[in-house]
This record gives sequence, structure tokens and C-alpha cells, in this order.
Amino acid sequence: MEYRELDVNSVISYLKSVSKVMDYFGGDDLKADEIGDGNLNYVYLVSSKSDVSKALIVKQAVPYLRCVGEEFALGRQRMTYEIRALTRFKEISPEAVPELYHVSEDMSIVVMQYLDSHVILRGGLTSANRYPDFSEHISTYLAQTLFKTSSLFLDSTSKRKLIDEFNSNTELCKLTEDFVFTFAYMENETNDAENVKNNPLAQKLFADMEFKKKVLDLKYKFMTASDALIHGDLHTGSIMLNVDETFVIDPEFAFVGPFGFDIGALVANLVNNYVHHNIVTKDEEFKDYLLETIKDVLELFSEKFLKLWQSQKDSALLINGYIDDETASNYREKFLKNILQESIGFAGCKMARRVFGVAGVAEIRGIEDKQMRRDAEELVLKIAREFVMKYEKIEKIDEILEIVRSAG
Repeated sequence: MEYRELDVNSVISYLKSVSKVMDYFGGDDLKADEIGDGNLNYVYLVSSKSDVSKALIVKQAVPYLRCVGEEFALGRQRMTYEIRALTRFKEISPEAVPELYHVSEDMSIVVMQYLDSHVILRGGLTSANRYPDFSEHISTYLAQTLFKTSSLFLDSTSKRKLIDEFNSNTELCKLTEDFVFTFAYMENETNDAENVKNNPLAQKLFADMEFKKKVLDLKYKFMTASDALIHGDLHTGSIMLNVDETFVIDPEFAFVGPFGFDIGALVANLVNNYVHHNIVTKDEEFKDYLLETIKDVLELFSEKFLKLWQSQKDSALLINGYIDDETASNYREKFLKNILQESIGFAGCKMARRVFGVAGVAEIRGIEDKQMRRDAEELVLKIAREFVMKYEKIEKIDEILEIVRSAG
């Protein structure tokens, strides 16, 4: 099918040709509303006129960066990788991915379950809501998706096919290289110009060469590691949940990259939320909850990843009988520690880039009181720098929490 850009009218006409979608609506008359507030794509809520509880989400990529406009060209092929990632993650961790009703790489479109009883995690945490099963859910997703797309599980041929399937997602990888690892730490036209101008905090960051050298090490890992299929943008705005369910959405940045990147992105966003509550609400109990959540996610991930690995007899990396049990156990322990360390390094980059970079986070950049916002930015950068400078020396999860606690 030849690509065409849809709007609130033509999207309904398009869906009428999709049998699974029409079976869901049962012949009802439909309406569509554009509800997207992201940077990249258009998102429509398509619902029954007679029963608004019957609704689906339609997401389409357009050949430009939506938040800027048509003058910022961006290949719509990013949706190809989102479709492939959603399909693969649905196979591996079905409880963590919404139901898919239709996908089309030609039309750069995906039609999926409307999560009307779920909220975006970022907003929920900023409102100090607690989700008792979140750590359990997200650690399962991370362990399953990272392990089962790695050379610890796959044979060599399958792993190389996976790389071929995903690693032409070059435009969005380049966005990450630029916006997570580069532009946010230097004078650049894409930065938050009003906040950077005459800001000593920005000038201090831009002149911090020791920090920037460590960021280069992490950028190089991001550019060269082919550990596993990663979401590529696993922040708290890409997770929707309620007290019973957790869903991961929006994997358009997916590619075969470093184990620690998704974990680090999640940790970074949980710490950003901690900073918000430290500065704005002064809610000590919720701050403790956020630190407990970080610890639980990291511990549960390690346990589940290790259990999956222990049950895997042969893979591209390791053939049964190659080493004895004690050596294998020591090797796995060291391997997991390296994942943990890298994740904290990446977390530092993901935190720091939000302060002056093009895409801030609401819990920091949305603070209305100027002094509070400046205090929050300073604390974010303090923690981020500690993460980046010390990640290779971290031995235990409690050391990560202590960095956060002691920063302010």
C-alpha cells in the first residue's frame, strides 16, 4: 500500500478496510480525535459514537519531527522499527505490551489497545501515587526482553538476523547520540536557550571536561554494543499502568544496543521524580518509596535475568560443558555487575541531558517557581555527575541509593 498521511477524517476511512479493527467495533459508527502530545508522531483516539468505552489508539509516523514541523525532516521508517519491536516484545513479554489490532510498515501505522484505565507513570509518580506491583512487572519485562534477544539466549545466526532487522534505525540512534550524549553538554542551538543564557550552572556543565570524557566512553558503548534488543527510550512517559497492570509503549527508538541503556533510562526517570519531591513536595515517605522502587527493580531484574541464564544450556556465547559450574557462576555474577554499572552510567547521561537539552521532563522543567526549578536542576546535575563519574566503581545497589540520598 502506498503511504499517505492520515487525519481525523481519513483515519476512519482507512480503518474501515481493516477487518480485525471493524470486528472490534462491531459495525458501529466511528469518530476520531487527535490526542498526541509527543515529539515525533500523530496519535488518534478512534472510538464508537454510540459506546465511547469501545476505543482504539492509532499511531502514525510522518516524515518530519512533529514537535518542530515539516522543516525538520525525519524519516517515517522509525515506525517500521516500532512495529517490529512491539511485535517482538509482545511475543517475549505479552503481559507488558498492549494488544495489537493492526500494523502496517507501508503506512507507518499501528493500531493498538486503548489503555483508558491506565495512567502515564511520570504523572502518577509526580502526584505521589504508589504502584505496588510495578517493580515486579517492569523487572520481568526487562529481564525477559534483554535476555531473550541476547547472545546469552539466541544462537549466532538468530542474533545476527535480529541485528539486521533493527540496526538500520539510524536516524533515531543518531538523535540519541546527539541529544543524550552531546548537545546537552555544550553550546548548541537545540538547547533550552532561555535557561542556558547567562546561567552559571550551564557554563559549569559545558566546561566540565572530566565529565564529558566519561560521557564519551558511554556514548561509544551506545554506538558499538550489540547486546540485546532495547526499547531505546524507556522513560516514565513510555510506561502506562494501574495498580494491576504495567504496559510499555512507544519503542520507536528500538535497536540492538547495550544491556544497560533501558535500565539506566528507567533509573534516571525515577531519580528525576525523587528530585521533584525533594525540592517541591518535601514528601519524605514518597522519596523513600522511590528509592525502594529503584532498589527493587534492580534486584529483581538481576534475579530474573540470572535465573533465565542458569536455565539456558546452549547459546551463541556459551555451550554446555565449556566451563564448570563454579566458573560459570562467577562469570555470570561479574557479567551482571557490569550491566548494573553501565546502567548507572547511562542513567547519569539521561538525567543530565534533560536539564538544558531540547527535551526536558515535566517534573523538573515544569516547576513554576524559578528558584525551586534552579535548585532541582542543580540537584539533578549533581547526582548525574556522580553517576557518570563513579559508575565503573559501583559494587552494590545500595551505593547507588546513597549517591542519591547524600546529594541533597
